[in-house]
Amino acid sequence: MTDIWNTYACEDFYDEVMSSPGNARKPAKKLVSYFRGLSEDTIELHRKAAESTIKEMGVSFTVYSDQGNIDRAWPFDIVPRTISKAHWDKTAEGLKQRLKALNLFIDDIYNDQQIIKDGVVPAYVLDQSENFRQECVGFSPPLGVWAHICGTDLVRDSDGEFYVLEDNLRVPSGVSYMLENRSITKRILPELFEEVKIAPIDDYCTQLFETLICLSPRDIPNPVVVVLTPGIYNSAYFEHAFLAQNMGCELVEGADLVVKDDDCVYMKTISGLERVDVIYRRIDDLFIDPEVFNKDSHLGIAGLMRAWKAGNVGLANAPGAGVADDKVIYAFVPDIIRYYLKEEPILKNVKTYLCYDKEQREYVIENIEKLVIKPANESGGYGMLVGPHSTKKERDKFVKLINDNPRNYIGQPTLALSTAPAFVGKNQLEPRHLDLRPFVLQGKESYVTMGGLTRVAMKKGSLVVNSSQGGGSKDTWIVE
Repeated sequence: MTDIWNTYACEDFYDEVMSSPGNARKPAKKLVSYFRGLSEDTIELHRKAAESTIKEMGVSFTVYSDQGNIDRAWPFDIVPRTISKAHWDKTAEGLKQRLKALNLFIDDIYNDQQIIKDGVVPAYVLDQSENFRQECVGFSPPLGVWAHICGTDLVRDSDGEFYVLEDNLRVPSGVSYMLENRSITKRILPELFEEVKIAPIDDYCTQLFETLICLSPRDIPNPVVVVLTPGIYNSAYFEHAFLAQNMGCELVEGADLVVKDDDCVYMKTISGLERVDVIYRRIDDLFIDPEVFNKDSHLGIAGLMRAWKAGNVGLANAPGAGVADDKVIYAFVPDIIRYYLKEEPILKNVKTYLCYDKEQREYVIENIEKLVIKPANESGGYGMLVGPHSTKKERDKFVKLINDNPRNYIGQPTLALSTAPAFVGKNQLEPRHLDLRPFVLQGKESYVTMGGLTRVAMKKGSLVVNSSQGGGSKDTWIVE
């Protein structure tokens, strides 16, 4: 039988598992050795077992399409991604530093706006921010923390270093899939967990719960925490249910909660109303309170903002936190870190061109075929242009969009995104591009997951890793 690891073509990208054909990187040596010892049939059995496990566990996600919303089984590759612990420890410190600075920025923006007065962040950035909430001005939440849960997207370039692609501070999703990826891998490759020292990740739900209860307005032994979901038709509903179950919390919809005349939030139960202390909300700002935001929203709770501002309920993430995950703000994060923390950023940003600036806009338009163009406030990979893979018609359309609304667009170089081996058929191993979304928690203490959710572009050569657009996933190992 041909050794597929000897013929594996790493191509011109930094491969996270193989340094060259036949040669595994140090954190992956035992992993590759294990797979080399398996027959084609055994590997195929493992792949089929993974698929069956996913169906059995009900791990699914929703794809929004022209044909309607489609529920799909979670696409999963059985070869884990490996990262050395030494490299990860430095990365984790960089993630904590970044979230701390961003929370200081948000608190400043809704209060003194000193960073704008000092000229570090231009006023126009705020004036045209879609996620700035006037309703939050003059308020500071418990601990001064607005974003308690952050999903930061990282990529590795050709130098093997991690770069921050974006910060997701509103309603970041994906952590349940990170945890399920580990469960699946443990079921199909149990022997490897005896041979390889892999950092555990199963304390995430405990850490999340601890972060949430520190927001409780009541000093009681068992604060009431709920997970607020838009409902079963939301693409992340699987995750909402998963987290509620694993934290031992109630999963609720807006209709299950009510704000009474005392400006406290109550949950409707068969025994009557029960006061709620903390809400982990998985609903966008504009739908959480029809009294304040979208008056037609049936997803939120009338009076929730009153209760929050009165200090009678904790909200994670706080309304208005999204002002800092605008992709234009992203370009200023290194300066934000220097301004508030008086430290140099540990993690690098990807070079970013702001189309609002005339000179930078001209550069972007002239080089659009080489760049990735992103709208400031979209997520999930929607509304972007990957220049090298685009048509002239698509580029012309984006030039018009940029000129019509320059504040809303940024340009970034097309990165040589790292790869990892993935099985694409029986005994067929090919490199696939990937990114990483670790999850960072900030309450009284900060916490970073050991690794995160690795998303994989399942099509050869594709840089699109989002599950909503056909991407898949694999387990992420932090290895001693």
